[in-house]
Amino acid sequence: MLVFAVVGAASSWTSASASAPVPVRAAAVPADAAAVSEVVAPGVGYRAFTVRTSHGSARVHVLTVDLGRRGVQAGLLYAGGVAAREKVSVMAARQRAVAAVNGDFFDIEESQHPGVQATGATSGPAVRDGGPLKAAVPDGQRFGWPLPRGGSTEDVFGVGVDGIARTGRLTLRGHIRTAAHGTLPLGGLNQYALPVGSIGAFTPRWGATSRARAVCGTDDVRAAPCTRDAYEVTVRHGVVRSVSSTPGSGRIPEGSVVLLGREAGAKALRALKPGTAVKVDYRLVSSGRASFAFALGAHPIVVSGRPFPGLDTVVAEPRSAIGIARGGHVMRLLSTDGREGTSSGLTVSELARLLATLGCDVGAYLDGGGSATLATRDHTGHLVVRNALDHGEERAVSNGVAVYSR
Repeated sequence: MLVFAVVGAASSWTSASASAPVPVRAAAVPADAAAVSEVVAPGVGYRAFTVRTSHGSARVHVLTVDLGRRGVQAGLLYAGGVAAREKVSVMAARQRAVAAVNGDFFDIEESQHPGVQATGATSGPAVRDGGPLKAAVPDGQRFGWPLPRGGSTEDVFGVGVDGIARTGRLTLRGHIRTAAHGTLPLGGLNQYALPVGSIGAFTPRWGATSRARAVCGTDDVRAAPCTRDAYEVTVRHGVVRSVSSTPGSGRIPEGSVVLLGREAGAKALRALKPGTAVKVDYRLVSSGRASFAFALGAHPIVVSGRPFPGLDTVVAEPRSAIGIARGGHVMRLLSTDGREGTSSGLTVSELARLLATLGCDVGAYLDGGGSATLATRDHTGHLVVRNALDHGEERAVSNGVAVYSR
């Protein structure tokens, strides 16, 4: 059981000299003598407090971001490649963010596939600067805790081109077009796992990591063996330049795309000989009306201010999450302390209830455990990690949410 008390009136976390912000509804927070509250930047505020639960107590860190305030924005925290990882604090400092939280679940280990390199790529879609970085792996190939009932690896959180935070789903739509062999459907984009029988596209945004993991497992079983029926075609400036019977590695040059097929997809690619003209097009289609300026995989657990039914009430872990309030004008980033010390973490059900108590109409959970990290600028202007980390070390992650205040 979580124990809450409503304290305070309105809280906008602004400096006296700043222009008037969009009003932010007061958040309900625990009555806690050790609570901390401070301004990170105009329109960006940080709080830390402790909640009591049936299994102990959990230290919670919350960043409130007023997206309606001039100069305040959010974007994708990015490691420089889809198949790349870096610490949240390092990425945030490089991107000149004032705060950041870790993001989507990612391919962290491959013990079930000996000899296959873990890619570090995320399970869900990602959009950066309005353009697609990657699409979602099949649901059965996802890393991390089980999806909420009705959830999908296509679920995302992001901010639209209109500046409004929202959740939604992003589905890949793409084709491979040739004059001699017709049109083939595209089943993947920069993914660590391709659907059985499909063809995936890998662009320079993928990075230098091996693509071998993409043909391992099935749509339903992540641990299933890697297929031996794979084929790869490299297209440069619209023409097939080389082919291979095994997935490759190394950086993909600008102007090039690598097509990797498995089973039926491999058979179709074998017809594309060097010199064949090929056009590859793709996009991520949103379930909503607005386009995303940035998005990353996140899984809804609060809708219309109410927690999803049937969420886990047993396993308490370090958690990260994101909440949306005031019709998408306010965003709350949340992370808890790690497994050491007195903080027990939260169950997914407790996480959802806390987001609802903090005034979030919509809430979604992100990767947690050793990945749970929330960093902000301190009074000296340096980025510091606010939550106590699992084993005291900051884990390199694949992406996250960056906050800017200019």
